[in-house]
Parts: sequence; C-alpha cells; structure tokens
Amino acid sequence: MSTSTRARLLATAVHLPAQYRTMEQTRQQIAAAASPMVPPRGLLERFTGVRGVHVRDEDQQASDLAVAAAAKALATAGTDIADVDLLLFASSCQDLLEPATAHIVAAKLGASCPVFDVKNACNSVLNALQVARAFIESGQCRTVLITCGETPTLGTRWHLPDVPALHSAAVGYTVSDAGAAMLLTAGPAGEEDPGILTTRFSAESASWQLCTVRAGGSMNWRPADDEPTYVQMQGDMAAAGRQHATRALAGYQREFDLVRSSAFIAIHQISVAQFHQSVTDLELPAERCMLTVADHGNAASASLPLQLAQAQEAGRVGPGDLVSLIGFASGFSAGITIIRL
Repeated sequence: MSTSTRARLLATAVHLPAQYRTMEQTRQQIAAAASPMVPPRGLLERFTGVRGVHVRDEDQQASDLAVAAAAKALATAGTDIADVDLLLFASSCQDLLEPATAHIVAAKLGASCPVFDVKNACNSVLNALQVARAFIESGQCRTVLITCGETPTLGTRWHLPDVPALHSAAVGYTVSDAGAAMLLTAGPAGEEDPGILTTRFSAESASWQLCTVRAGGSMNWRPADDEPTYVQMQGDMAAAGRQHATRALAGYQREFDLVRSSAFIAIHQISVAQFHQSVTDLELPAERCMLTVADHGNAASASLPLQLAQAQEAGRVGPGDLVSLIGFASGFSAGITIIRL
C-alpha cells in the first residue's frame, strides 16, 4: 500500500431525529402495553444514567437518516455527490435484507458511484473508516463518503412478562436513532499532514451471543412471535465488552501513546457508568472525552461521529489536532482510529 497518500477527513455530520423520548415516557409506554412488569419510576434513569433517546418518525428509514447526515457533510465540505468515488453504508441497522442499503442511500442522494454496506454492529463506522483508508491509500478511490443510519429503537421491547425479561431488554431502552456521515478524500502523507494515521482492530467472537437481535437471518427467517426481534442482552454485556476492549487495546502501546496525547477522544457509550469505567480502565484523560449518552442515548455506530461532530461544533478541536475514536461492539470487537484533522 502506498504511503504517499493519506485519507483526509473533510467533514463529519450527524442528524438526530426531532422526536425525543424520555425514560419516564419509556416507562409509561411499557405500562400502556399492559406489561405485567413495569419498572418503578426513575429506575431506568438510575440504572443507565440516560435521560432520553432520539426516535425516528414512523415513515423514516435508516437510509433517510443517513441521507440527511450525508447532505450536511457534503455541504460542509463543498463537495458535490458527483465527486464521490465510493459510497459506504456503515450501520448495525438497515432498510432491507437485500439489496445493500448503500444502494438506497445512493439513489436518494443521486450518486452513481460504486457502493456497498459495511456491517459490524456498533463498530460499523469505525470499520468503514478502515475500508475507506485502504481504498484511498491504494489509489483506487480519491473521495469516499461513509454514511450511517441507525434505527435500533425498532428493537425496543414494550411488553415485559417478568423481571428477567426487563434485565434482558434493558439495553433496548437506551438505544437511539441517528444518522451520521464522514467524508474523506486523498491528500499528501507528510509527517504533519491531516488524515487517518492509525486503524487497529481485534475480535473475540466466542462472545457473540451476549447481545443479539435474532430475527431476519437463517436462524429465525420467519419468527413465530416477536421475541427474536427485540434487542436482547445475556449477562453483563457492558462489562464483558469493556474487559475485551481493555485486553485487546492494551497491546497497542504506541497507538495509545497517541490516543492519550490526542486533543479529543471519542469512546463508544452505552451507559453513563460504562463511559466512566471505560475512561478509567483505559487510563484516558477524562477532560478530553465527552459524555453524550446521558442526553442522546446509545446511538450505536453513529456514537463516535456524534461525539466528534459535537466536539468540533463546540470548538474543542480544530485543524491540526489529533482525535482518537475508540469503539467496541457486540460480537465482540474493539478498535482504535487516530486522525489528524
């Protein structure tokens, strides 16, 4: 792979649906479903630290959220969709099983370039950055648009027969719908030039059953009931994922020296307690991280672009700064991407 070219990040954008559901409204919706088990008032907030989540309109698809964010990114960069050589749709969610949702996004944007999906749960966008970097640095593409549309609130369980069902479904009450986009183009690869400097990933796949949505594949092609359509957690997914991330990422000492010197560090967030524990476990400078899950919920693979976009809007980072993105996802997988803006 050529080292004379670097994948430069031109723009990051996020689209959050206007509809917002508080945890108290979630509790009320569980009660309205005639659920035998209704969480006590305040329990969901205390348990997760999340105040509310963004919810798509009923007629909004994952592709619509991705398109809204992509339009913002293209406008910010002053780039026409005709100049995009490759469009990726990177998300844990999708419009249909077939075709790739990237085709639907491309059609809505008016793109005519090659497209495909990148799917790896909440690390989908992080893996798409790795793919975009490879295409740009190898000279196959000059400009790559990564799009993301997350609609995980569709997997929220409203009817709870008992307390174990609440424990299993709890992760579904903090997930948030969101769109995200990241636009990259080829640039020089000098020592101080902007662009992606590092991408590192690992997986511990024996733990894949800890967090699942089991509908829609060969295991449950036509489920007899709604059970496989819910987000389900077995055991302490947050702790298991954090432990894997800590073990896997600890081996990247040189990269973590760069991470800890970064002006801003985004880390995937599923609850307030998990965010703080991850910062502690990975020995990150807390003042250079940003808590977003409390107000915006777990935006799945849009979580890292959300944090970066908000840091840029707040003036916390600018051109020339190092930013680090740390992700982990059910499966489990973990990864680091370090970018000079």
